[in-house]
Amino acid sequence: MSEDALVTADWVEENLEQFESDDPAYRLVEINNPTVTDESEYTPYEEGHIPGALNFEWDEVFTDETERDIVSKEDFAKRNGEGGIHADTTVVVYGGGRVPNWFALFGYWIYKYYGHDDVRVIDGGKGYWVENDYPLSTEEPDFPAQEYEARGPFESIRAYKGDIDNAIEDGIPMVDVRSPEEFSGEVIAPEGLNETAQRGGHIPGASNVPIGTTLNEDGTFKSADELRELYADAGVDGDESTITYCRVGERSSIEWFLLHELLGYEEVSNYDGSWTEWGNLVGAPIETGE
Repeated sequence: MSEDALVTADWVEENLEQFESDDPAYRLVEINNPTVTDESEYTPYEEGHIPGALNFEWDEVFTDETERDIVSKEDFAKRNGEGGIHADTTVVVYGGGRVPNWFALFGYWIYKYYGHDDVRVIDGGKGYWVENDYPLSTEEPDFPAQEYEARGPFESIRAYKGDIDNAIEDGIPMVDVRSPEEFSGEVIAPEGLNETAQRGGHIPGASNVPIGTTLNEDGTFKSADELRELYADAGVDGDESTITYCRVGERSSIEWFLLHELLGYEEVSNYDGSWTEWGNLVGAPIETGE
């Protein structure tokens, strides 16, 4: 696995002084979405966060709810600059939720989409940090603003409807990371979340690799060998281009990260339109059942 992409809680604790410094070389970014995440599932930022961490909420910083799209390049650059981040900053993201780093890895994917070279994620996310009694703070940092220049976008890591059409026709591997109940069409959305699609099921030809199967009991990721075996069983070995998807692109960004960043599979893209788009399209083919 790449140590440049995944860091341990111990490593972050050892470097807290740098993350709390006004020097923009290192920044911590907590990414959650309180609008869909129950407080019983994670510790809210204002009740405790890693010392020095910025609060970049998913729906405010990484998406454009009016367009139902990702954040624009200009707004992304503006928010990072205001937070004291520049293009050469080592950015370490983390978050909580039902799944460790649920929305944080969507943020990671956006950073890569806009060309940020050095971005990493804490293995196990906020849940691991809190459960293992690492230090927390309620002080919100106020770093000096920086000039942030976003690059790209780098479209090779993003999939669109046309890419899905081609994948169905050409037999390109697709990984549906949702729960087995969502994949089969038994339910349209996870419990407690709004149903954003008209139909249940999955994209024809997709394999189901639920997020939970990629995790150890403590919320950290399984070993590289275990992950390779898991994906190989689903027909994904890195020899072909692969597309991940879920409901709105956040859970699938986690498995995009595992395939592309940790296992080093080169041609992997995240379909952020996901089931919210596909399940609402008139005439789009779907399959139900396992």
